[in-house]
Amino acid sequence: MTDIQKPDESSTGPEGPDAPLHRRGIKSYVIRAGRMTQAQTRGLEDVWPRFGLTIADGLQDLDALFGRQAPRVVEIGFGMGNSLIEQAETHPDTDFIGIEVHSPGVGKLLDEVDKRGLTNLRIYKEDALAVLEQCLPEASITTVQLFFPDPWPKKKHHKRRIVQPAFVELIRTRLKDGGTFHMATDWEAYAEWMAEVMEAAPGYANTADADTAPYVPRPAFRPLTKFEARGEKLGHGVWDLIYRREA
Repeated sequence: MTDIQKPDESSTGPEGPDAPLHRRGIKSYVIRAGRMTQAQTRGLEDVWPRFGLTIADGLQDLDALFGRQAPRVVEIGFGMGNSLIEQAETHPDTDFIGIEVHSPGVGKLLDEVDKRGLTNLRIYKEDALAVLEQCLPEASITTVQLFFPDPWPKKKHHKRRIVQPAFVELIRTRLKDGGTFHMATDWEAYAEWMAEVMEAAPGYANTADADTAPYVPRPAFRPLTKFEARGEKLGHGVWDLIYRREA
């Protein structure tokens, strides 16, 4: 297991090896209360037993979990699950693992999984760091996706950003050789932060062409969300970064 450093509360930048990671006291998310719809409640109560996973389930044998060998994609913070459900439906030959802490999103995704008859998706309602550390084997994942994480724009909150040196090293250990870490954000300052962290991280190579580096054009396989489409109409930018594990 990767040794996660204790967060340094005084650090505000991504450059140091002890840059803060939220597993021990600093969280990259805030759980907000929200009303549950009937469909979301159904997902959590009726569908969860078939597709839900917990930290208590321990280290997974992914071939046994899905009953086959296949490419494996992990999405961290899938929100309401629209992008993840579309990917799972469009790519039935790929297995997907979604991680999200917000109950309405988890419930909605599970309800859709059941309605669409999908079998290639499993869900954790847990802290992503705990799942990566305790449940996913090393060198087992083809792609890790982190789409539109909370940018924590105020400088005093930068320690809460999930993209930190220790986090990307943990991701690297879970990726297969040649596997990719794909990030997307609509905050340019956070995109620059992500690029700075990744360029300093050992064992990664940027997949961007020289004319667009460090960013890549939005890949066709990343679904365009309603939020993103609305932002594009308003002239808002979105930045994608894809780094490949090389060691």
